[in-house]
Amino acid sequence: MIFDLADILPALPEMILATLALVLVLVAAYGGESAENAKRVTRIALGGIVLALILIWSGTAADETAFGGMFKADSFASYMKILVLLGTFGALYMSITPLAKDDINKPEFALLVVLALVGMMLMISANDLMSLYMAVELQSLPLYVVAAMRTNSLRSSEAGLKYFLLGALSSGMLLYGASLVYGFAGTTSFSGIAAAVSADQLPVAFIVGMVFMVSGIAFKISAAPFHMWTPDVYEGSPSPVTALFAIAPKVAAMALMMRLTYGAFGAIEVEWSQVLVALSIASMVVGALGAIMQRDIKRMMAYSSIAHMGYALAGLAAGSHQGALGVMIYMTGYIFMGAGSFAIILLMRRDGQSATRIADLQGLSRTHPMLALGLMIMMFSMAGIPPLAGFFGKWYVFLAAVNAGLVPLAVIGVVMSVVGAFYYLRIIKIMYFEETDEPLDTDMPTANKMVLGVSIGVILLFFLGLSPLLEAANVAATALMTQL
Repeated sequence: MIFDLADILPALPEMILATLALVLVLVAAYGGESAENAKRVTRIALGGIVLALILIWSGTAADETAFGGMFKADSFASYMKILVLLGTFGALYMSITPLAKDDINKPEFALLVVLALVGMMLMISANDLMSLYMAVELQSLPLYVVAAMRTNSLRSSEAGLKYFLLGALSSGMLLYGASLVYGFAGTTSFSGIAAAVSADQLPVAFIVGMVFMVSGIAFKISAAPFHMWTPDVYEGSPSPVTALFAIAPKVAAMALMMRLTYGAFGAIEVEWSQVLVALSIASMVVGALGAIMQRDIKRMMAYSSIAHMGYALAGLAAGSHQGALGVMIYMTGYIFMGAGSFAIILLMRRDGQSATRIADLQGLSRTHPMLALGLMIMMFSMAGIPPLAGFFGKWYVFLAAVNAGLVPLAVIGVVMSVVGAFYYLRIIKIMYFEETDEPLDTDMPTANKMVLGVSIGVILLFFLGLSPLLEAANVAATALMTQL
């Protein structure tokens, strides 16, 4: 049947957003390129995201499959989709009022973000190699465009081109790996692959396919050594686009990595765990050491995100229920740390122009005391200072690694966290102990205030809500472990 209610209900949030994207095409086309139409499109998109959030929160799509088992809606999917929707809402909400002269202000931006959001949500619910690849491409193609959306900027065009070329390479790796896995298993469903893996001796070609697939997804979370696009794209893209890149797509890709490893490859944990350990160590080292040398705050945040993905992979490499729970706690804190940090970075401008050098933060505590306080809280949380959200995220992923016998991995993670604290504390030192003769602009839109306020509240009070959060993450992790 074309209209099968059993297929529609589990994927209702995705269908609503996809329909909304089609409506926004007409609104963007007939409303013209005016700033007012851009705001109109953005407001409609924000309304659709809120509706999708309500549907998922209310449990409309829970513990069901659709489209012949290719789409999985369970507690794990709901948990991660809520994070992605919150992150996308925050990034899109902050873009509604252009802050700098070189910010993008086009109706197509919100439309492309909604399309990418549909792809992210489908990635989280992917339960088949076919749906996995289609979701990855649906997420990636709109992001290639928004990275180069500032057409009058050579750096933005360069960022978009780099992202597209390297993204095409990662898609090729993912597709080639999927073909090898399919060639051995004879099926594209995760359950069929898991059954084939547990029943037969694995040929080398299958292991190669598994490594290629994990590597292709590692590109999407910017894990080293597949991180080379991240600093340039973060720096060259418009700041609202960088904020989006830093938050939502990484959560969706991490959820896809969890769904693939714990599901389709669950029976060969020893093999994929080794790959994840290598990716985790490389990401933590590259991220921590690379950020030290940066002078642009967006490039520094790019290397910081690489390190954060390394920490999250340390929990995933444990291959246990505790590891999955730790990753979800980590990604929950990561969403709000990223949103809060970019709420401030978007406000860094002088005479209407973006000011993204770290040196531009000099004397911020005297000219913008609340912004300095907010950024200090974000930096302390990213460094893992207790009792902030970043501390609990690192605690749970490293604890899972230790309990899984990956003690050296946890030790490397702690050491790199200490190294990473250097560049976070350097920003605090610049804000509070250095003077400036050229203060930043003082305007602060309501959107940035609200995103920053919510982020600070969550990070500071994370420990108060830890018990219900752990309960929800535990239910989600249980659903992930028993998905097949």
